[in-house]
Amino acid sequence: MKKEIMGRRVAIVVVSLVQSLLLLLLVLSPTTTTATRTNPSVIIVGAGMSGIMAAKTLSDAGITNIQILEATDHIGGRMHKVSFAGINIEIGANWVEGVNGKEVNPIWTLANDLNLRNFFSDFDNVSSNCYKQGGGLHKSSVVEKAIETVDEVNGFGEKLGATLHPSGKDDISVLTMQRLMNHVPSDPVGMVVDYYTSDYEFAEPPRVTSMQNTVPLATFSNFGEDIYFVADQRGYGSVVEHLAHQFLKTDKKSNIVDPRLMLNKVVREISYSKSGVTVMTEDGKKYEADYVMVSVSIGVLQTHLIKFKPDLPHWKILALYQFDMAVYTKIFIKFPKTFWPTGNGTEFFLYASERRGYYPIWQQLERQYPGANVLLVTVTDEESRRIEQQSNAATKAEIMDVLRDMFGKNIPEATDILVPRWWSDRFYKGTFSNWPIGVNRYEFDQIRAPVDRVYFTGEHTSEYYNGYVHGAYLAGIDSANMMIKCIKKGMCKFHIPAKYT
Repeated sequence: MKKEIMGRRVAIVVVSLVQSLLLLLLVLSPTTTTATRTNPSVIIVGAGMSGIMAAKTLSDAGITNIQILEATDHIGGRMHKVSFAGINIEIGANWVEGVNGKEVNPIWTLANDLNLRNFFSDFDNVSSNCYKQGGGLHKSSVVEKAIETVDEVNGFGEKLGATLHPSGKDDISVLTMQRLMNHVPSDPVGMVVDYYTSDYEFAEPPRVTSMQNTVPLATFSNFGEDIYFVADQRGYGSVVEHLAHQFLKTDKKSNIVDPRLMLNKVVREISYSKSGVTVMTEDGKKYEADYVMVSVSIGVLQTHLIKFKPDLPHWKILALYQFDMAVYTKIFIKFPKTFWPTGNGTEFFLYASERRGYYPIWQQLERQYPGANVLLVTVTDEESRRIEQQSNAATKAEIMDVLRDMFGKNIPEATDILVPRWWSDRFYKGTFSNWPIGVNRYEFDQIRAPVDRVYFTGEHTSEYYNGYVHGAYLAGIDSANMMIKCIKKGMCKFHIPAKYT
């Protein structure tokens, strides 16, 4: 009897030990928590600046089990060169903005490391190059007065912004700021100068743009007021390629051959749970991982290109939908010969139309592309959307009418035209984000916040530099560091301060 009892006790102890061991194994299992894994798997959606920089940051931290899925046939995203009339031009990002200040812009460092061909953009003489709608030039003193007025209004805005609550609860639009100073331009010169100082930077009009988050602009306050136009035949996107080469395998010709980068992979569905993620692409392929980093534009996130399962929480969707994806269209036109002024002080010129935003900002590119006879005209917002929906021939006809207005009826006909269509492109749905009135710091933190194992990055998640290349670069680092902190330290909660703190 004692032996039988002892045997039962031994059996109970053994069973208990087995159960404890199984429980311990379950707790430590990578299927329940990947925060303890040394090399978890991560899918990165998008190979633009933010996606590549996030991947590089993860790789530098020892997280190398990554898969990058890019919808197009190239890396770089909105930093993209195309061939036009025998030269490579940039249809997306073109400038390094914010140079020669108290801090060094990281993109300026990369551009110099690669010895990218670039040119200082000198806007100082633009007041002498403002054309009337009916022909001829406006007096430079009139244009200069309009520019000085804008500077005065912005100076008032800076002082006012410093008194407002940092949460943004008291924010106003740039237009409201103008009204407070009794300055809402309505004449052709006033409107084109207003466009030049506002829309040309933010791609949206003053009535839309947040004052508190744009006056002053952190880019120029921190990195300097100078900007440089990149005109290198390798393309501005070579800075992204340079970063990618630092962690992806290349062949002897420096072509990326790393299987972790997959092009022409259009992500259509992201399923997520507390144990992992599954990503489905348009070609029917399925990819599984522990985490996913979504680096598509906020314009894409506002569409149904990518379906999330389950749906993103309401707070996330609402925050994403409140932010703006602006449209900034650079139209390139080639001519058989030059008929516009060239030389110092003539690079930028304005067209002061009675119709605000109608082909207003022009740039002759003789320094950047000698002998190419190419002009660049910039339109934004509603004009961009209108132009995208008409033929290139119709756009060319409108442009020729404007140029004949400025330079006379006998100018030669354009031979080539390139009209980017960022708004119509389902992979971008615009060019860059703009901070609109009504979005406070609270909503912006919600845009940046991860949802379970789904993380977000892109220029729209940059705290101070949304809309800029350096913003995309820094956002990739910041978002990756959030994920690294979760993976390596188990610190997975993203703290969002209360709405008006």
